[in-house]
Amino acid sequence: MEKLVISDAPRRWDCLSLGEVMLRLDPGESRIHTTRCFQVWEGGGEYNVARGLRRCFGLRTAIATALAENPVGRLVEDLILQGGVDTSLIKWVPYDGVGRQVRNGLNFTERGFGVRAAVGCSDRGHTAISQVKRGDFNWPSIFGPENASKWLHTGGIFAALSASTAEVAAEAMDAARSHATPVSYDLNYRDSLWKSIGGKARAQEVNRELVRKVDLLLGNEEDFSAMLGVKIKGVSEDFDELPIAGYEEMLREVAVAYPNLKLIASTLRTAHSASRNGWGAIALYQDQIVHVPQREIEICDRVGGGDSFASGLIYGLLTNKPIEWAVKCGVAHGALAMTTPGDTSMATLAEVERIVKGGSARIAR
Repeated sequence: MEKLVISDAPRRWDCLSLGEVMLRLDPGESRIHTTRCFQVWEGGGEYNVARGLRRCFGLRTAIATALAENPVGRLVEDLILQGGVDTSLIKWVPYDGVGRQVRNGLNFTERGFGVRAAVGCSDRGHTAISQVKRGDFNWPSIFGPENASKWLHTGGIFAALSASTAEVAAEAMDAARSHATPVSYDLNYRDSLWKSIGGKARAQEVNRELVRKVDLLLGNEEDFSAMLGVKIKGVSEDFDELPIAGYEEMLREVAVAYPNLKLIASTLRTAHSASRNGWGAIALYQDQIVHVPQREIEICDRVGGGDSFASGLIYGLLTNKPIEWAVKCGVAHGALAMTTPGDTSMATLAEVERIVKGGSARIAR
């Protein structure tokens, strides 16, 4: 595996994310089917990484996405602006009045508690971003003469939205790689997105091609099997035991199948209950395994934990930290993100650094 090289040339953004941003409707401590009110957040697998890098780590980030031009789209934009992410690459699509042709995605998510698991119910058909096609974003300009971004991040959620979004992801990756811009890709398998368009067989067909264009590959206990067909030995169906030797073998198998990859990382999560998880990570870099053992953490809202792991890891890489520190940073940021509601991180860099150093939850005052 080759070393990951980060350009130190001046760029407009440290990271550009490509993906859907939805309006999340959160019933708080209640449930979707019984609540009488929702709190709203913005969120999306790829976007959450850009926002975490901006708000927690202070880097300059942007989101390439599309929204329907209506008050809901403008609300999503306002939430993105509050997160400090550059919105100049948002593609605004005229709204037809009722959403027959184009609309903005909604994501109803309840957090779960104890033995009651978290539940997500997406309403995202015909969204503006699912209809983007090759040529809708000027990637040669973005990654070419302007040298606009040091990093490109996208993932399997965006690639699953439609046949054309997978093509747009490939187009962006090709442009980034042609200008030596590293590409990260989070496999992020979602059964609900693939089941009506060919299931795991189609997911693997699409993702095996995209992963050949990637430098940093991310996943979790299910993603590598569902999206690439690479099994983890010794793992039970409900992932209540995560054998490290099996994960190491799986990472090395992926590295052999995709020699373009420079870093492969997987979060390690054992869900004892919706409120208490074991949380850690394992990575393969330059043929060496980096393992951050699981620690028990309390969960407020598990959604976005993997995205925050990704942003913490990418922050470490962008700032030329040792790989061990970068993986620990990802684990710490993911753990902190799951202590607060919403998809996106509310953590501070000081909090992340304290956990990386082994600090406790003792009150700071």
